Amino acid sequence: MSKQNIFKGAATALVTPLNQNGIDFENFGRLIDWQIEQGIDALVICGTTGEASTLSDAEHREAIKFAAERINGRVPMIAGTGANDTAYAVDLTKFACEVGADACLVVTPYYNKATQNGLVKMFNTIADASTKPLILYNIPSRTGVNIAPETFVKLAENPKIAAVKEASGNISQCVKIMSLVGDKIDMYSGNDDQIVPLLSLGGSGVISVLSNVFPKETSEMCHRFFDGDVKGSAAMQYKYLPLINALFSEVNPIPAKAAMAKLGFCENYVRLPLTPMEEQHAEVLYNEMRKLGLEV
Repeated sequence: MSKQNIFKGAATALVTPLNQNGIDFENFGRLIDWQIEQGIDALVICGTTGEASTLSDAEHREAIKFAAERINGRVPMIAGTGANDTAYAVDLTKFACEVGADACLVVTPYYNKATQNGLVKMFNTIADASTKPLILYNIPSRTGVNIAPETFVKLAENPKIAAVKEASGNISQCVKIMSLVGDKIDMYSGNDDQIVPLLSLGGSGVISVLSNVFPKETSEMCHRFFDGDVKGSAAMQYKYLPLINALFSEVNPIPAKAAMAKLGFCENYVRLPLTPMEEQHAEVLYNEMRKLGLEV
C-alpha cells in the first residue's frame, strides 16, 4: 500500500456520452449514478475511454466539474488531466483539484515523447502544482514512450505521486516496478486481460474498460482476490476474457461506446478520427454480452 491509497478494487474508465451537440449530460449523470449503484470502487473521468483527446478544453473542464458534483464524494473521482503540453497539464490538474477531483490521472506525453529525464521533470512539475495525488499512466502503445522501471525510483520520491496505471502489457516490467517501488506507490492494471496477474504482484486493482459494462463483477473480481479467493478471482478473469477481447477488437473506446449504447446509456456516437464499430466486430461484441446474460 502506497503513502496515500486512492482506491482499492476497480475504477471504471468511463465513456463520455456524446451526441452531435456535445456532451450528453443527462445520460452522463445517469451513467455515473448506475456505476455507483452497481458498487464500483472509483470512477475515472476524461481518460482515454472518455475520449478526452477530442473534447474541447471547455468540454473537458465541464465534464470534470459535472462529474465531481454528481459523484459528490460517493466514490473517489479521478480526473484525466494529462497532456503533451506540460503547462496545460498543470493548469488542468489545478482546475480538477479545485472543483473536487480526489486524484488526477496523468498520461505520459504523446507525439513529442520525452527522455526518462524529461518524464521525471514533467511528472514532478505537475505533481508539485497539484493539491491531490497523481496516478501516472503508462501506455506506450498509444504514446510512443515508456516509463522505465528505474525511473519510478525517482518519481516515487515525490509525495504527490501515489500510483501508476500500468498498461504496457509487459508483466516482466510490472514485476520490476513492484520490486523497486511497490512499497511506495500503488499499481493498477491498465489492461482488463491482466487484472489478476497484476493483483498477484501486489497490485491495488484495475482502471477498467470492462467495468463500463460489468462494474459490479469487475469490482468483485478484485475483491475476491483481496479476500483470499484467488481461484474464484481467476475464474472470473477467464469468464470475462472473450468479452474483454471483443471490447478491444477495435480501438478503445469504439467498442465500449457501442456496448454502452446497446445498454441504453448513450448514443453510439464517437468523434473523428474514431468511427462507429464495424458491423462484423459489433455482432461479436453483442453476442459475448448476450452470453453473459445481458439483453442486447
